[in-house]
Amino acid sequence: MSKKLQNATNLYLRGIRDGAVDEVLNNYMGKTYRQHSTGVSDGKEGFKAFFTDFFKRNPERDIQVVRAFEDGEYIFMHVYQNLNHGGAKWITTDIFHADEEGRIIEHWDVIDAFYQDDEIFGTFEIKDKELTESNKSVVRTYLTEVMQNHKLETFNQYAADEMKEHHHSISNYVSWIKEHYVNYDFVFKVMGAGNYVVAYSKVAIDHKDYALFDIFRLDQGKIVEHWMNKEIMPAYAELTNSGKF
Repeated sequence: MSKKLQNATNLYLRGIRDGAVDEVLNNYMGKTYRQHSTGVSDGKEGFKAFFTDFFKRNPERDIQVVRAFEDGEYIFMHVYQNLNHGGAKWITTDIFHADEEGRIIEHWDVIDAFYQDDEIFGTFEIKDKELTESNKSVVRTYLTEVMQNHKLETFNQYAADEMKEHHHSISNYVSWIKEHYVNYDFVFKVMGAGNYVVAYSKVAIDHKDYALFDIFRLDQGKIVEHWMNKEIMPAYAELTNSGKF
């Protein structure tokens, strides 16, 4: 495991799960820390202030990193959180930006309610590392042609016939797109590692704006599996940092 991936993992497990905030600030974060998470103020001080209160409200924390990979200076994580023995259950999708020393200097996330195990739990194995860039290209083109240009007739060029969908509200992805107004305003970041590609975007669904993560698994150049995690975009007046993007 690289230093940047280890530092991001330690931020979650040592910092948020175990409550060792000062350890995180001193060892795993860089000199500066820019925050994009809803409700958390910018900087190291904002991180410490938020989680000091968070620990008081949530003394019991089961946090599991289910999927994680790195792409250049960036780390992606897919995380399950069970607070206070089921009092609240969340799925978090995160991007961390690391400096040249592997320390974390910026963070984006989307937090959504956990409904069922299939939305996050399952096997995770990175394969076909030599296909990382070509798989990212497939996803970028898919998002442009299908989700932005609304060329639904091209969907099967990018996705397998038996694409597995993990979101609790979607049984058939194409039918879901047809039944709802879905528009990808912009794609902020695409990351990949072999057969896994992640996209973080601003998306309008039924005329409500969301920060949304798509997680794709590809095989032989086609999407065969899809997870989605979304969060309502906060109002500008409610921001405590520079916003979701």
